[in-house]
Amino acid sequence: MENKNICIIGAGIGGLTAGALLTKKGFKVSIYERESILGGRALSINPSDMNLKEYRKLLARFNMNISFSEPDLKTIFDKNMIKGYQLDLGFHIIGGGILTNIKTILSEEKYKQEFIESYIGFIENKKYGFPFLSKLDKIRVAPNIIRLLFAGEKKLKEFDKLSINDTIKRYGKGKMKLILEVFSRSITTINDLNKISSGEMLRAQKSLYKGAKPVTYPKKGLKAISENLAKYITDNGGKIYLNTPVEKIIIKNKKATGCITKGKEISFDYIISSILVQNLFKITDEKHFPKKYVSKLKSLKGTGSLCAYYSLNNIPKDLIGKAFHFIQRDTGLEGKDVVGMIDMMITSSENKMSPKNNFLIQSYVICTPEEAKNPKVQRKLRKYLDENLNILIPNFKCKLNWAIYSSIWHLDGVAKTIERDKADIITPINNLFLIGDCVKAPGIGYNCAINSAKIFVEHIIDK
Repeated sequence: MENKNICIIGAGIGGLTAGALLTKKGFKVSIYERESILGGRALSINPSDMNLKEYRKLLARFNMNISFSEPDLKTIFDKNMIKGYQLDLGFHIIGGGILTNIKTILSEEKYKQEFIESYIGFIENKKYGFPFLSKLDKIRVAPNIIRLLFAGEKKLKEFDKLSINDTIKRYGKGKMKLILEVFSRSITTINDLNKISSGEMLRAQKSLYKGAKPVTYPKKGLKAISENLAKYITDNGGKIYLNTPVEKIIIKNKKATGCITKGKEISFDYIISSILVQNLFKITDEKHFPKKYVSKLKSLKGTGSLCAYYSLNNIPKDLIGKAFHFIQRDTGLEGKDVVGMIDMMITSSENKMSPKNNFLIQSYVICTPEEAKNPKVQRKLRKYLDENLNILIPNFKCKLNWAIYSSIWHLDGVAKTIERDKADIITPINNLFLIGDCVKAPGIGYNCAINSAKIFVEHIIDK
């Protein structure tokens, strides 16, 4: 079995995780990535390595654009104000469960990945508190939290078709209501509580408590994880081809047999796609698939947000390394209330994502993909981000070096909602599989992508 030749399309976190696990088991792995850099949508970049036109083009390829900046983006680039900074493409604070996953994959010392961890604070009524729950809060909500988080899979399946709004009606008293309102939105990147599956949210929430604080971020940025995984893959005989898009997946008699890249046909025993599932039929002929399957994949939608990156020359020491949620009430947007986060974990000097004596803050506020494209909504969301940062750091604009606000309508590849299931890892085509944050796997976003890769590898080994 180990001699099987496997093609992985996409060097995002899902593709790289699968590649690392497969090479660990002795499989022959080739990963093809259309970009010149690793990471997919969970990508860290040094924007000063490119000009403004190149930066805009890169964002466009990942379903993003710059909505606002201060000063204007041309000035930021012309004066090289972003030199020494490293930016993520979107907001990618990672749930605490990532630590267990990454340590399992990268267990050897030379590939070890270090993380910064944080509890979460909360901004409310023009003030903030840290952590989100006081000791008294924990005592008060403990019975309901334990009942929900430690429910077995049989019970969680009953919750799958139960919306968070329904769960709030059952269990949402006092601080418990706020917990369900805020964390269900931040975990799923969806604001409409009627669309969020209680079962899915609780599974994701359970994984956050496995050996870590609720949120984590890799030291030296997201690219550090991708680079460690890539090094493990190549050290163990795997191949990674950057700037090499797969042009077509070859399917014969309901079986994936290979792919075409740079005009050359290459045979493989298995093809694993980690690209957006909505884009699958751009590289393979949909005539090979059942019509219902094609319609389903094409109908799937991602999640959206407005992300902001603030560079400040000074911040209060008590905020360094922390992260804060906020909820904006009665916004007029989908879900009525919207949730966001302001993250200061990367302000820690050990993270090395900004020049010395400067502090990089990343933040986001959740919206739908359609709202992310609406200039009027973008202005409203920017206002929410600025107002909440100003509560944490009064008159923060006096300390501002620059700010960049980016709209993104594929923050997560597919929004997991009650009425819309994600795609299965196993496709109707033999030897063709899907992985990433677009498919059915525990967790959301980054964790979902990693878990999907683990499930796929277990499936292949068991065959």
